Parts: sequence; C-alpha cells; structure tokens
Amino acid sequence: MDAVGERAGHAVGAVRLAAAGLAVIAVCYGLARFAYGLFVPAFTAEFDIGAAAAGAIASSSYAGYCVAVVAATLATVRWGPRAVATAAGLAAVLGTGLIAIAPGVAVLAVGVVVAGSSTGLASPPLADAVARWVQADRADRVQTVVNAGTGVGVAVSGPIALVLFGSWRLAWATYCAIAVLVTVWVAATIPGGPTRRSPAGAARGPWWRAGTGRLLVAAAALGAGSSAVWVFGRDLVVTAGVSAAASTLMWILLGVAGVAGAFTGDLVARTGLGRAWTAGMLLLAAATAVFALAPGVLPAVFAAAALFGAVYIGLTAVLLVWGTRTYPDAPALGVGAAFLLIAVGQTLAAPALGLLSDFATAPVAFGAAAVAAAGGALALPRG
Repeated sequence: MDAVGERAGHAVGAVRLAAAGLAVIAVCYGLARFAYGLFVPAFTAEFDIGAAAAGAIASSSYAGYCVAVVAATLATVRWGPRAVATAAGLAAVLGTGLIAIAPGVAVLAVGVVVAGSSTGLASPPLADAVARWVQADRADRVQTVVNAGTGVGVAVSGPIALVLFGSWRLAWATYCAIAVLVTVWVAATIPGGPTRRSPAGAARGPWWRAGTGRLLVAAAALGAGSSAVWVFGRDLVVTAGVSAAASTLMWILLGVAGVAGAFTGDLVARTGLGRAWTAGMLLLAAATAVFALAPGVLPAVFAAAALFGAVYIGLTAVLLVWGTRTYPDAPALGVGAAFLLIAVGQTLAAPALGLLSDFATAPVAFGAAAVAAAGGALALPRG
C-alpha cells in the first residue's frame, strides 16, 4: 500500500473506532449512569425515598464503577479491548433493564449498580484501543472525541424522558434497547486481541510514576465537585419551582453542551494540561454555585447547565490525556486510575451531599460541592 493509501486506511480505522467508542460511552455514561439524576424526582415519588437515600443509591453506582474500572484495566491487557468494551455494553443492557422493571428500592439499587459498572468497564479498553490503533499525532483528538460520548448520551436521554413523560419505566426500557444495538455495533467494530505488554498488565516502569499523586487528587476533586449536579441537579430545580418539562430541557442542554468536550484535545495542545485543568475546575465551581444561588431562575440554571456540561466533559478529557501521558506504555492503566478516582470522589460525595441536603438545605450542599471543585483547581500536572 502506498503512503496515501496507508494514511487513508488509518483515517477510516480511526473514524470507525471513534464512532463506535463514542456510541458505547454515550450509552454507558449518558444513559446507564448519569440518567439516574434525571429521574431522581420520579424515583423519590415512586419509592418514597429522601435525598440521603437517593444519594446512597447513586453512591452505590459509583462504587460499582470503582470495582469495574480496576477489573477492566487488568482484563483489557489479557483479553483485549473488544471483549471488555462488549462487556461494558452488556452491563449497560442488564442495568437499564433492571431499573425499568424494578418493583422496589432493592432491585432499583442493583440495577443502578450494574448500570454504573458499565462505565468502569468502558473507558480503559477504549483508551487502550485508541492508543494502539490510532496514529500518535491523532490519538489525543480521537480520545477526546470518544470521551465526548457522555454529552451525547445525556443529550439523548433527555428527549426520551420528555417524550415518555410520566412513564419512567418505558424510558428506561428504551435506554435498554439502545444499549443492545450499540453493544452489537461495538462487538463488530472494536479491534480485539490481547495487549502486547507484561502479563501483570501494567507497564514497563513502576506503577507509581512521577505525577501520579497529582493525577489522582485532581480526579477525586472532579468527582466530588461534580456529584451535586449529576445526582441532585434536576431535583433541586424542580423543588425550586421549575417545571418538569423545563428541567428536562435543562438536562438536554447540559448534554448538548458536553459535546464541546470533543474539542478538548485541541485545547490541551494549545494551552497545555495545567491551564486547561485550572480554568475548567474554576468554571465547574462557578456553574455549581449558580445552581446553589439561583435554582429557580430558569435562564440562570440553563446557562449553568450548559457551562457545567461543557466543562465537565472537557475536564474528563483532560484527565484522559493526562493519564495516557503519565502512563504512555500502559494507557489503560493511566486512564483507569484517573477514572477510578473520579468515581471514588463521587462515591464519597454523593451520600454526604444528600445528608447535608436533608439536614441543612440543598443549596448548602451545592455550595459545598462548588468549594470542592474550586479546591481541585490547585491540583496541577507536573511541569
């Protein structure tokens, strides 16, 4: 094959990989995991639970993610990205299906855990696949395009909820059907084969690298600072008097704005990881603070939701690039470690914010999350 033909072949492969990866991230993050926050008002009414219980259920989802991301990091090396990415899709199918048929809180919680686990299974194999099969000068861009699937999924979840308003079970059944289709696509598209690295999976160098601590602290801060909006954002504005339809539109806007995260790779290339991270965390704090200060003012919450969606997806993309640069010989490990700590931050923060909301007020809880996000701006990459 001549040089032009080889470049074209790489381009086609990168596009197919990016499209399939974006789709599975959209299903696992946007539908299976984060759509829970869209339905907290419906779940609290259906199952008679308070903010603390809703936060605890969300926390169980993040805990499931923690276990899954460790398993996926190791499994990707042994069985290859196709098998693990397909398993992520199957977990999304099972989790959304259980939520759709849940007769009580126990089955709902199990469904949320399984659905949340799908996200932990998805990120490491996709990062590994991109690092292995996409040319190095395009890898960061493709990684961030795939990562922007979260915004696409959130944007898709909202219209489905709006059309099926009043029938949350049918909405989740629809999410399940979409997950089935995407899982088949991923199984047919993502390359297979084990990673040609050490059996332990990790790297030619030590597990703990220079800069690993900063990466993990930054990721945990993002998890803690973002959990208020993801879990309680829609419930907060509905309680403040915003209509169910308007609050769903707010959620759609959050997801649509998140698609802007696809451009994070270019932003990082121009400004550097440190500047992108600091600016993003401060903007995340500002968006969360607006929810705390003006939850019933529709233009304000719409603007805050758009800002939150754009910067959250962008920040996860920054961490993705940060992780692959910290572990260039084991990208699944670097991304898995970063995304694990995002989930740890969310696991700890969600129930704590729920308790704070019950014993103080929801705006106070959102204010605490904003402070956590602002503090996370201080965790910077080395050099």
